[in-house]
Amino acid sequence: MKIGIFDSGMGGLSVLHRALRMIPEADFLYYADEEHVPYGEKTREQVRGYIDEIIAFMIKKQVDAIVIACNTATSVATKEYRSQFPLPIVGMEPAVKKAVEEYADRPGRILVAATPITIQGDKLHHLVDRVDKRDMVDLVALPKLVRFAEQEIFDQNQVVPYLKEALKNYPLEEYKAFVLGCTHFNYFKESYQEIFPNKIEFVDGNEGALRELIRRMEKECDTIRVKNGANDAVKSSKTDRVTYYFSGKQISSADQIRIDKYMCQLDRMALI
Repeated sequence: MKIGIFDSGMGGLSVLHRALRMIPEADFLYYADEEHVPYGEKTREQVRGYIDEIIAFMIKKQVDAIVIACNTATSVATKEYRSQFPLPIVGMEPAVKKAVEEYADRPGRILVAATPITIQGDKLHHLVDRVDKRDMVDLVALPKLVRFAEQEIFDQNQVVPYLKEALKNYPLEEYKAFVLGCTHFNYFKESYQEIFPNKIEFVDGNEGALRELIRRMEKECDTIRVKNGANDAVKSSKTDRVTYYFSGKQISSADQIRIDKYMCQLDRMALI
């Protein structure tokens, strides 16, 4: 089976990184829309157009299912919209529900970070209204993290000052959980640890989205198997199970070197 995963850029590699371990039987097509990154600073109409093009491309490549590995794109591509296509399509959403359920009994607040289009969208606000019965969730847009990720800037000397400025009006000492509501944000866990004065738990929607994909595909194929232990030792990022495309064009050897650097960073972040 072949699973398509796409994002506006390199953020979705964090979903692919997890999928390679969780679904060992699958091959993958990864599509980074490098021509249009970042989605979080585009209009909803523009993003919808990009999604249409990418899904059409993946259908032509005969993928069996698609993961929209981008919270921004998912906030635009509603469930009803995704159901119009002839294959399972699973999206991402900030893991607010997971964070509230897992940390409700601990004192402290929950901070949810995402791109501006996700933070401003009705979908996230409706989700928070539904699950946050104790009013312990705060929202913040961190758009520059996407640009840092796309430029391979992981140096804490550059990332930490940005975070300090962006979060200067938030009670950082009160937070117990930090929801990474953009797949690009998974590259910066070391910098987040420098910002929060107390121990912080990181929560993302990657595993949840993949489990939903597996659940839906199990209805059609009995060969899907979840690899137990998502935190097992990380396998080599070099794999012949993935074909990569940048905005519809198969990547070059130089692009592969770049991707390998991202996967190595994710290897490191998986240990935090």
